[in-house]
Amino acid sequence: MKKDIVYITGHRHPDSDSIISAIAYALFKQRKGIRAIPCRLGELNAETKYLLDRFGFEEPMLFEDARATLDEIEMDEPLTISPTTTIYETLQMMNEQNKQSYGVVNQKGQLLGMVTKSDLATVGLGDTAVGIALLRETPIENICRTINGRMIYDDPKLHFNGKVSIIAMTETRLANYDVQDRLVVLGNDAKAQKTAITKGAGILIVVWSDSIDDEVLELAKLHHCPIIISGHGTMNTSRYLYFSPSVKLLMKRDVVSFNMDEFVEDVGKKMLKTRYRSYPVVDNDNHLKGYISRFHILDHHNKKVILVDHNEYSQSVKGIEAADLLEVVDHHRVCDIITSRPISFRNEIIGSTASIITSIYMENQMDIAKDLAGLLLGAILSDTLKFRSPTTTAKDIGIAKTLADKAGLDIDVFAKEMFKVSSNISQKSVHDLINQDIKRFEIDDNVVMIGQVIVSSVGEVKEIEGELQKELDEFTRNKGLDLCVIVFTSILENGSIFYSSGDKAQAIFDAFPNEKEEEHSFHEDVLSRKNQIVPTLSRAMLNALG
Repeated sequence: MKKDIVYITGHRHPDSDSIISAIAYALFKQRKGIRAIPCRLGELNAETKYLLDRFGFEEPMLFEDARATLDEIEMDEPLTISPTTTIYETLQMMNEQNKQSYGVVNQKGQLLGMVTKSDLATVGLGDTAVGIALLRETPIENICRTINGRMIYDDPKLHFNGKVSIIAMTETRLANYDVQDRLVVLGNDAKAQKTAITKGAGILIVVWSDSIDDEVLELAKLHHCPIIISGHGTMNTSRYLYFSPSVKLLMKRDVVSFNMDEFVEDVGKKMLKTRYRSYPVVDNDNHLKGYISRFHILDHHNKKVILVDHNEYSQSVKGIEAADLLEVVDHHRVCDIITSRPISFRNEIIGSTASIITSIYMENQMDIAKDLAGLLLGAILSDTLKFRSPTTTAKDIGIAKTLADKAGLDIDVFAKEMFKVSSNISQKSVHDLINQDIKRFEIDDNVVMIGQVIVSSVGEVKEIEGELQKELDEFTRNKGLDLCVIVFTSILENGSIFYSSGDKAQAIFDAFPNEKEEEHSFHEDVLSRKNQIVPTLSRAMLNALG
């Protein structure tokens, strides 16, 4: 069932650790019998794509909103009828299937309208003018089928005004009736049948008879009057006649429907403005997918979500506040995630979330396949900058060596191949460089975003400085940021340089001062956004206020 799915996701602007941790933890949960799906909150960077391709893993699904959509909750199956279904057939189906309404669809399954029991009740309980108008538009085949009749004679020059006369009488009594263009119900009386035809009857329905006299049939042909022998007596024939029109004649075309991609909470609010029992749910091409009622809205379950590599609302999937948060597995500072009940929250002082995920496998004595071991190793090397980041622990290094053995990889060779992909900025636009790995922070009531780009040499950045600053200024304005910082980090050179924009742009240079007469000085041993850049920048911004 859809409500049993657990979505496992990393942060926005995902890096390799975020994506790979989601994949590995989803595989772990699947082996535990849980329907877990790994997710991503943005486009993958070149390094992550390289790792997934190298070890044969698919790109996780894009997770756009943690709020439940109609497509993700239980709803009634899409039972339908066609526009040509008769009222009688529809009532029979409603009784058999205990339904109060049906969607009317075309041959492609697209919704044309809705018909309810209340709509059908107007035929039996409404003014006779309603029945007359409907019958006038009803094909004679519908009438014959509805009364379980046998078509004795049909005529293409049918003349029928929708009115009905029930006359199982003698010729004398028939003389008192105006039957011109009417449907006339008669008994097994050939003389009365001929009289009705000559008086201009539009359709003749005969009850309690097995055959029609040849003279009556010849007269019917002469006057273009179809003849049907009913399968019922006078009473039921007269009742069922009015149920022979097609539902297209009385269905509601202006239907209140919902798209399957709409959020449950929004649909619930819209339902309060109407009082229907059931509402059709359609896709973007108007194909009927099912029905929902207030019960389904009240009974729905929020999406079940596990967060890896983050625990901040600002870095998480949209609508995370409305989700059923089950777990957090992270190695960053503890932030503002709030839950309504206790959850499993694993936060370690360690260099990579992938190291924690690997530990979970080991603690559960669960074997790690060769390809998965290579993938996890890549995430650890990426997030620890091949153990040069100050966040790296002895545990990270030990786990990496174990994974390398399982994957049959040389750490130095593998890291060099991986960083060659991630540090190549010549093939990327400045826009992509800014967006590829950027995180949002709240620092002393200031909205700050910090991006980090791995480069072979910080000297490469000098070639794009002008375009970079222009794009950074525009990005900062569009996001409404107080400060935006892009850090270019060289693992080989063991340091970083900084570029900034916004009203608080000077703060990063207060935290990491430039050398005299330099604009973007190189800061040796500064590699970690989490443990070095964010804390130092936070202190600088607080000191500026003091």
